[in-house]
Amino acid sequence: MSATLTHDAAGVLARRKLVLLAGICSLILTVGLARFAYTPLLPIMRREAGLSYLAGGWLATFNYMGYMSGALLASWLGELRHKFWLYRVGLVVALLSTAAMGMTHQLVPWLALRFVSGVSSTAGLLLGSGLVLNWLMRHGQRPELGLHFTGIGLGIVVSGLAVAAMAPHLSWAQQWLALGVLGVLFFVPAWRWLPAPPAVAMPAGHAAPPPAARSWLVLITGAYFCAGFGYVISATFIVAILEKLPLLAGEGGWVWVIVGLAATPSCFVWDRVARRLGEMPALLLAFALQTLSIALPALTGSPAWNLLSAVLYGGTFVGIVSLTLTLIGRRFPGNPAKAMARLTLSYGVAQIAAPAMAGSIAAATGSYRGALVVAALVMLVGMGLLEALRRRPGDAPG
Repeated sequence: MSATLTHDAAGVLARRKLVLLAGICSLILTVGLARFAYTPLLPIMRREAGLSYLAGGWLATFNYMGYMSGALLASWLGELRHKFWLYRVGLVVALLSTAAMGMTHQLVPWLALRFVSGVSSTAGLLLGSGLVLNWLMRHGQRPELGLHFTGIGLGIVVSGLAVAAMAPHLSWAQQWLALGVLGVLFFVPAWRWLPAPPAVAMPAGHAAPPPAARSWLVLITGAYFCAGFGYVISATFIVAILEKLPLLAGEGGWVWVIVGLAATPSCFVWDRVARRLGEMPALLLAFALQTLSIALPALTGSPAWNLLSAVLYGGTFVGIVSLTLTLIGRRFPGNPAKAMARLTLSYGVAQIAAPAMAGSIAAATGSYRGALVVAALVMLVGMGLLEALRRRPGDAPG
């Protein structure tokens, strides 16, 4: 009997590695390439394709409109098997929409492609995360998504390294095509190794806890909106901002790699911080550091301080997403993807409004400084909402 149990446990651990690897690859493809490759390619497209400040902001806004549309769709679907089907569709769309960016020179097709790319990003970030968390809980594994979310940081590293390596040799269009080809390497494991969820209820030991108080949900949703606003300004424009510094001109791809290298281990760090301090204090600390990362480029033109800004940004935004989605997913273990999707709608609203606002400010002033100041102030509001949550321990999950 003990030998059988040991064998079964070893089998679960082996499958756990494949499931987590599938989730990581889904994030590299749908977020790192389909979504984030635009960040290091933005200054290149401005130079080579004549993309204006305003058009660059609108491309980002359409991407996040697609992301929000995908989150809405995920929130409406209650059946896990439907979510699994949508997850696989998202993988295909991410691959094709990335390559297709290099097949046109027109703004309207670019807008459409960035929109469907945004829809596809929910496959890894929401659907994949929920499916992985559901699998972990069904198989008695620790319900933490830190390892899964390393895919975001790794995706940034992959896209940054690819653009940095290709920029001296390929045009902006050829780089998009090459990124589509590169995506196949991550498409295959993301498709094959994440199993379809069973059409059965979760075991009795995994019954959902009582729903959170409405006021708690309102506060966490508002805080996540603020996080989305601050995150998307840096995610979209940090490379373009830092490339304006003389010592960093032409090094945008490597700046993006630095962000990714800081983001990759950050989930482990924030999981540990949350265990030691508690989830709300950990979120407050992450918000504070991300606010600092946003404010630094607006306060100084020093390359050293601006590189520190990139490191702080990479080291916090994934942690904020991981901690928040894990927190809400534990509240609704039977169908965490649906709960995550509903919370993420607030994140998506921020991501629609912020890039267009930043692009408009940059077009009017010739600088992103004003947008950074607004983003930092919004993050401070988010910290106030988290502090209100922290003072309500009876409403917060354990």
